[in-house]
Amino acid sequence: MKLASFKAGSRTSYGAVTDGGIINLGRKLTQYPTLLDLFRAQALAQARAAATGRPDYQIKDVEMLPPILAPEKNICVGINYPDRSAEYKDGRDAPKYPNLFCRFPSSLVGADQPIVRPKVSDKFDYEGEIVLVIGKEGRHVARETALAMIGGFTLGNEGSVRDWLRHGSLNVTQGKNFDKSGSLGPWIVTTDEVDPAKPLHLTTRVNGEVRQEDSTDRLTWGFAWLINYISTFATLKPGDLIWTGTPTGAGVHRNPSVWLKPGDVVEVAVPPIGVLRNTVVDEV
Repeated sequence: MKLASFKAGSRTSYGAVTDGGIINLGRKLTQYPTLLDLFRAQALAQARAAATGRPDYQIKDVEMLPPILAPEKNICVGINYPDRSAEYKDGRDAPKYPNLFCRFPSSLVGADQPIVRPKVSDKFDYEGEIVLVIGKEGRHVARETALAMIGGFTLGNEGSVRDWLRHGSLNVTQGKNFDKSGSLGPWIVTTDEVDPAKPLHLTTRVNGEVRQEDSTDRLTWGFAWLINYISTFATLKPGDLIWTGTPTGAGVHRNPSVWLKPGDVVEVAVPPIGVLRNTVVDEV
């Protein structure tokens, strides 16, 4: 099942995405005002049962929003694919634990919405990622049972303002949280359609050119490891998001560096999930 949040006219809702369009589940399941509420109630079975009949909207006629609009946790994992450490060319040892940071909901837009290069920098970069959507609450989750915590998958472009990543010596928060600099979507694909135990192949394209490509069976810290680790210090709750890292090939590491500019089209693709597509615009 594919679940999306969207805006039609002045109204925000969520629904099931089918070959014919979007079935408005927000109208049918009024006890769950948002997709986050649906996940928190663990009501995916109800959503599946309600996802019948003719679509209410065509995708082209709505504004696609990030599927989870206001997650309690939006946790991002840095340097999680092989060879990523070597890209930095600073002789650093392979880390024992992942680098983690958070993104604000205001830094993200949905599929086919513009991502914004800020006024203060021209060093705007892409990072295609697979994003886990947590489906159950858990603390100290054992690695052996961690995959059962996943409620679904979506895609992210972890847009980064590179020269703002180093304003502080121990954090990257500033460069990761410019308004509308990243994207999430186009929808969540639930685990009845995507098996968390099977590898997923991720590709990032800019203007049709492949820039990043890798498979999740090569992750330094896999899905189960990350859930076990993060749940050691924080209770994971339904609707929480874990961004699992980006492959090599971001613009900053090309020779010479290649930055996103207005008009560029970034596509993050995983065949069982879909394509997250956004066009770059300048901040007004």
